[in-house]
Amino acid sequence: MLSGVLVAGGVLSLVAPGRAWALDLRTLTSTQGAALLSVARTIAPHDSLEDAAYALVVKAIDEAATADSHVQATVAAGLESLGKDFASRSEADRVQALKALEQSEFFRLVRSKVLGTLYASAIAYAHFGYEGEAFSKGGYLTRGFDDLRWLPEVPLNDSGPNVARTNR
Repeated sequence: MLSGVLVAGGVLSLVAPGRAWALDLRTLTSTQGAALLSVARTIAPHDSLEDAAYALVVKAIDEAATADSHVQATVAAGLESLGKDFASRSEADRVQALKALEQSEFFRLVRSKVLGTLYASAIAYAHFGYEGEAFSKGGYLTRGFDDLRWLPEVPLNDSGPNVARTNR
């Protein structure tokens, strides 16, 4: 079992934001899970994103390893090539170690799980402010499509007539 600061029971602990999370690994060891968590954080570094979001990536890799012995062997060999101290190294050292494996099947597997799992999680959605798909909520037009708070306000008389004059 790979666990965070506090262990909270059940599946809810995997998706609830906060510092409490738990993860039962079926195929990978806790050491391998911790190393994979560090690999995922190095591939997609977001300092303020909870470890629980990265734990979902580890869970997805563990599930894939449980279903396919080739994936299990690939993960084990990849982690072994990174070394037992990978998670405790500096970020620069971890980046260099992963760059050396960029063309490997291990790196491609982990990167695809990071991109496909991490950024599709409710934890990441909440962290980055993504509200999810809009169709079930009435579409984008009624949900801030034209809400451009990051741009300065344009005076009304500067927007309409100038557009018409440039098109003549």
